[in-house]
Amino acid sequence: MNNLANKQVLMVLTSHDKLGNLDEKTGFWVEEFAAPYYAFIDAGVKVTLASPLGGQPPIDPKSELADFKTAATNRFDNDDAAKNQLANTLVLADLNAGDYDGVFYPGGHGPLWDLTDNAASIALIEAFLAANKPVAAVCHATAALLNIKTAAGEFVVKGKAVTGFSNTEEDAVQLTDVVPFLLEDELKKRGADYQKVADWHAFAVQDGLVISGQNPASSELTAEKLLAAMA
Repeated sequence: MNNLANKQVLMVLTSHDKLGNLDEKTGFWVEEFAAPYYAFIDAGVKVTLASPLGGQPPIDPKSELADFKTAATNRFDNDDAAKNQLANTLVLADLNAGDYDGVFYPGGHGPLWDLTDNAASIALIEAFLAANKPVAAVCHATAALLNIKTAAGEFVVKGKAVTGFSNTEEDAVQLTDVVPFLLEDELKKRGADYQKVADWHAFAVQDGLVISGQNPASSELTAEKLLAAMA
């Protein structure tokens, strides 16, 4: 990883904060941002943050509960520079894939609503892949891959090993009837070779330029695969 010093990673976060028809907030999951962010920073990679609306992306309040604290989230809690960078994310549509060596999408439920059909996000990911640059997503953010197509018009995930938040995990958090779709089902509908391990266990898979992680515990592993792909 010593040849990563001049590399640049773009992290794309959700701007969506409403959890379906519930009177609850959602957004991105802190661990899924913090663990990759520090994996990149510690490897000497420059990180740029973006979101559809720019500015401060919403944090899923549940992800700040004591049960979900990790070494990375604790580090973030005490990192004013990172918090300031997060509060000032760039507007996704203003960015160019040519300026970065890889892209990472942290999850949380928010991306299901605003990063699945987002035209700027789709164009960005397609540009990364066309330039032979790796694309990584974890947990619900794998939804950002659902509508990406090849130059021939096929879904990029078709025939590819891909993971993401599983149906059983969605059921475990009792949001099966709240989310706009079940990620596992939608990946399979597009012909993906959907893979998973037991609920809440770390699992990430790479197939060509596409890297995906199953759940929050998979965040750092997914980031490590992206770093290796950029090296």
